[in-house]
Amino acid sequence: MQRVSDRWVSVVLSVLLHGALLAALVWGWLLFRRPPRPAPTLAIEATVVDARALRGAVQPQRETAAPAPPPAPPQPEEPTGPPEPTAEELAQREEQRHQAEEAAAAAEKQAAEEQAAREAEAHRQAEAAALAAVAAQKRAAAQQRQAEAQDEKEREEDLQRSLAAESQMDPARAGPALANWEAQIAAKITRAWLRPPTARPGIECMLNVTQVPGGEVTQVTIGECNGDQAVRESIEAAVYRASPLPPPPDPALFDRNLKINFKPD
Repeated sequence: MQRVSDRWVSVVLSVLLHGALLAALVWGWLLFRRPPRPAPTLAIEATVVDARALRGAVQPQRETAAPAPPPAPPQPEEPTGPPEPTAEELAQREEQRHQAEEAAAAAEKQAAEEQAAREAEAHRQAEAAALAAVAAQKRAAAQQRQAEAQDEKEREEDLQRSLAAESQMDPARAGPALANWEAQIAAKITRAWLRPPTARPGIECMLNVTQVPGGEVTQVTIGECNGDQAVRESIEAAVYRASPLPPPPDPALFDRNLKINFKPD
């Protein structure tokens, strides 16, 4: 059974074949109908000369070689680089260069002025800082002098108060109250004393006792004493054991440095 595609291929081939035959017939007919071209003719130029003129004519001279044509002038070389600038362009370039130099000089001048201004400002600030430092030193020196004067004044006032207190205590110290207070201190030290085996009868020592308000003993030294080293050490230990010492009956009798005549017998 014939397929549909085969039938279409046959139809197309038939149409192409008939078209080619038709085109060949039209081309042959056109060639036949074109008229034939005329044969080309040669044009000959000639001059009619009389025979008599030819007989009386002088025999022509032998032809000489024609002179060689002069050499052709050299052609100017075409410029290969950019064209030379015109006078206007040169002037414009010179003006631009001048303007660029002026701009560079102006920028350099401005930079120099700014640098000078910065240096002047830095110098001014340094001077201001130096003046401030000097002023601060002067203020500190004045404050120190004022503080020293105040301390001196306070020391003088303390000295005056101490002298006044001592002048007030002198009568009290000469009275029996001071002797009674020193006797109380010696009795407490005697009670705290641990007698060493080397202590002989008739011990007598001068004690230098330093105390603070409240009677606490801070330092003890043994002055003149008829005891040996063991006796001295035992008496010193007894003073520390007796701390705090009895208070004075009158606060005006208080003294930081006491001299106690220690006689345990």
